[in-house]
Amino acid sequence: MPDDTRSVSPALRIFLWSRVAIWIVAVIAAVFFEGASDRGAEWDSARLHELGTVLDVWARWDSDWFLRIAGDGYSWPSSTPAFLPLYPFLIAALGLVTFGHPLLAGVVISLVAGTAAFVLLYRLTAAKLDVAAARRTVLFLALAPTSFFLSAVYSESLFLLLVVASFLTAERGNFWKAGALAGLALLTRTAGIALLPALIVFAWRSPNRRRALAGVAVAPALFALYPLLLAIWIGRPLAFLEAQKVVWERHLSPAGPIGGVVAAVQDRQVLDLAVAATVVVLGVIAWQRIGAPYGLYVLGSVALPLSVYSDKAPLLSMQRFVLVAFPAFMALATIVRTRRATIVTATILSAGLAFYVVRWALWYWVA
Repeated sequence: MPDDTRSVSPALRIFLWSRVAIWIVAVIAAVFFEGASDRGAEWDSARLHELGTVLDVWARWDSDWFLRIAGDGYSWPSSTPAFLPLYPFLIAALGLVTFGHPLLAGVVISLVAGTAAFVLLYRLTAAKLDVAAARRTVLFLALAPTSFFLSAVYSESLFLLLVVASFLTAERGNFWKAGALAGLALLTRTAGIALLPALIVFAWRSPNRRRALAGVAVAPALFALYPLLLAIWIGRPLAFLEAQKVVWERHLSPAGPIGGVVAAVQDRQVLDLAVAATVVVLGVIAWQRIGAPYGLYVLGSVALPLSVYSDKAPLLSMQRFVLVAFPAFMALATIVRTRRATIVTATILSAGLAFYVVRWALWYWVA
């Protein structure tokens, strides 16, 4: 794939103005409706309060686990091993520069990684499709209802950046770099597993198949550093799996994704099921119109949480998990082409985003 030399300013503009808009909505909700909800009180902690509401509004729920790891490392028994090390370790490192403000460091990392992810996604889409589709892709991603996580003290932005960068380098035939980036993605979220089949397809099609597959193998080799770290730190190399079972009651279904679907139907998780089904359809379209690796990654991103579902709520966090399935937004951009359809789609997505941002700011659970 040739390098794309077109300007990436549309991606930068879309990411920046969408973050500013989301930030304003979140702060207004937090300031004017403070005390309207105490639903997250049991998850609140002093770590989530640093420099006032304008910044603290981006630290909720799982943010505390990332900040806890950044400050104190891993412990057992606790939920900390379920959160992989790259993002909190970066927070700890940058926290030294931000004069002991890890929450600020987390927001900065998310925003910088999100900006870079949008730039790379724009370049990738422009090369695979066209500039107009690239602009729609980043627009739809920026306005996705759960896209506010790209500004929060969560690992979504970092993971998205690493996954898009891995695809981009694989398209250019640099499989050692793609494998290393995939390994870093695996050290950010276990969802990086969904990236491996896509890279294997890229490598299989390479003229130097053996060397390409060897490059992809770097990914699981890098991930092996995490069990080693846990073995040294707390003496439990598989604690990241144990924590998922104990805290979130997640388990692997013998029926694979079908098990998660059945459980979600029984639990009447209509919205999450609809989101998952929509993303699956977009994954199939991505496979057909962009390429098998892109479709595989989307389908894997949905199949993984369906196969390892929670007894508390089978599709717990599904809407956040599929946010990083970026080829789904590329596929949507191939369907929604006219200006009118783009405006309608953007309006619908924006309404969902505004609703979720307000809920997040008021400590209601969102994905």
